[in-house]
Amino acid sequence: RAAAAVMRENKRGAIVNMSSISGKVGMVGQTNYSAAKAGIVGMTKAAAKELAYLGVRVNAIQPGLIRSAMTEAMPQRIWDSKVAEVPMGRAGEPEEVANVALFLASDLSSYMTGTVLEITGGRHL
Repeated sequence: RAAAAVMRENKRGAIVNMSSISGKVGMVGQTNYSAAKAGIVGMTKAAAKELAYLGVRVNAIQPGLIRSAMTEAMPQRIWDSKVAEVPMGRAGEPEEVANVALFLASDLSSYMTGTVLEITGGRHL
């Protein structure tokens, strides 16, 4: 809210929210996490409508299987089964998520608001 207030005053800005593909497809054993991440999508879309006329864009990212300390802690058989579901044949890298965030924060996405970009390697097509 504090950042949005400054952006409203400046009549310009970009908010990038971080969701998860779990918020779209749901995951077994992750009901609370999936619900929270779905809520981020709803918040993104509502805020995009509320702030667009002020020049503030609001978008979200939904990463899928991204290499991280959390995912690397998975048992190898579970990791392998999840990677096998990705058409691109690999997990994403944190830098790939960061590049999408940079794109959404930049003027390259100046006509995008309320958009949710999936970074999944095609896993949930």
